Amino acid sequence: MIDSSTAPPPRSLSEITSFHAHVYYDPTTRSEAERLRAWIDERFSVTLGRWHDVKVGPHDQAMFQIAFAVDVFPTLVPWLMLNHGRLSILVHPNTNNPRRDHSANPLWIGQPLAVRAEGLPDESATEPPLSPNTRPVKPA
Repeated sequence: MIDSSTAPPPRSLSEITSFHAHVYYDPTTRSEAERLRAWIDERFSVTLGRWHDVKVGPHDQAMFQIAFAVDVFPTLVPWLMLNHGRLSILVHPNTNNPRRDHSANPLWIGQPLAVRAEGLPDESATEPPLSPNTRPVKPA
């Protein structure tokens, strides 16, 4: 039996200011990533990051990032679950602890990959709300 008197209290959802999804690809899946990105652009109010064809930050594989508001999560993430194909996607919250966000609190769609979160800070300012750079024209 767990002694709840010594356990920390549950964390509040208010810690999450936004989310990121990192879509990983390699030379054989780049065209799938391009198609998925176009579909996302057509359907979701998100901010699409640049293509990173080489390792960047804690990510050991080529990827692009999707930044999105908390209220987009319930539609985007299930849609990604159904449409990711052969691509691996890391979805993580943005709180004030990037290392924990990438290593302890993410979820994976597809095959999990290595993420080198030890180089990320334990504490940082929370990410400010982003203005989406997409203008969806199709339903999810």
